[in-house]
Amino acid sequence: MTPLDQSPARPHPSGPVRLTSLAHGGGCGCKIAPAVLQDILKAMPAAAAFPNLLVGTETSDDAAVWRLNDTQALVATTDFFMPVVDDPFDFGRIAATNALSDVYAMGARPILCLAIVGMPIATLSTETIGRILAGGASVCAAAGAPVAGGHSIDSVEPIYGLVALGLVHPDRVLTNRGARAGDLLILTKPLGVGILSAAFKQERLDEAGYAAMIASTTQLNAVGAVLGDQAGVHAVTDVTGFGLLGHVLEMSRGSGLTAEISVAAAPLLPGVEALAQGGVRTGASTRNWASYGGEVAGADGLPEWRRDLLTDPQTSGGLLIAVAPETAEGVLDLVRREGFGRAAVVGRMAKGAPTVHLVP
Repeated sequence: MTPLDQSPARPHPSGPVRLTSLAHGGGCGCKIAPAVLQDILKAMPAAAAFPNLLVGTETSDDAAVWRLNDTQALVATTDFFMPVVDDPFDFGRIAATNALSDVYAMGARPILCLAIVGMPIATLSTETIGRILAGGASVCAAAGAPVAGGHSIDSVEPIYGLVALGLVHPDRVLTNRGARAGDLLILTKPLGVGILSAAFKQERLDEAGYAAMIASTTQLNAVGAVLGDQAGVHAVTDVTGFGLLGHVLEMSRGSGLTAEISVAAAPLLPGVEALAQGGVRTGASTRNWASYGGEVAGADGLPEWRRDLLTDPQTSGGLLIAVAPETAEGVLDLVRREGFGRAAVVGRMAKGAPTVHLVP
């Protein structure tokens, strides 16, 4: 097995069947569009009858949180998707990193994982499927959380992901609803995974672009586990399938505030801007904008390709952190020391209706 931090970047399929050719979509670009998901979930019963449920579905947060006792709360989440790359080991790594991100976004440390596996048994070899699981297990081991079981089915498209559990002190749970007016917004990873993955499927992605995509999507958001101890950190979410604008809008709704996002400040993965300008985009970015574009101001006159960057679905994307301005520099320094060298302030929270305003 290739060590976790040395898996070679391979922009071409490693076997007779391209994993991405077996799926109608890949990564977090497979997520149901935000507006459709809202409609589906609106009938969910309220969880007020369960006082130990600290976080449920009310604000579309990243995971559920259940108070166990005065010093421990259990964070529970699940995430799975279809292949975003053809290399089975890399697919497993990306899916596992993405699933664990929800635990870190709540300020917790992972303790246990269960595998979710759906594979076309007649199409993929057992060796290929085993490599997918091995890739995921390697990431979980690096996070200190064993894969202790799971469930598998024979499915038409390859699907892999995790149930991920973590622990956090009840007083240090991080949610997407705690932002305060004046908070600065820090994004820990550059944007553009969706565009790079689309270019990969179109065979327009070079080796450098592929390597950048793999490095970003397999970087654990482990810094989230220490953010609850940092002064001034008020809210956190991870940026995944709904794009930067979609997830900051969820933070705005949960906090009852307006979010101001600087279009120019958002960091991008290498080569993404040129690909976007060249017409590479995902169907998910179009669905995202159709779902929430009416709640975004300041987009008039914005080139369509630049708007695509802000709605681009991020498979295993970064954390979005709302932090008091007086402590933001220290938190940004911490995030960068933890390996997120491209982390940047991309906006701020302000008093006003829960919408997003784009500024230059």
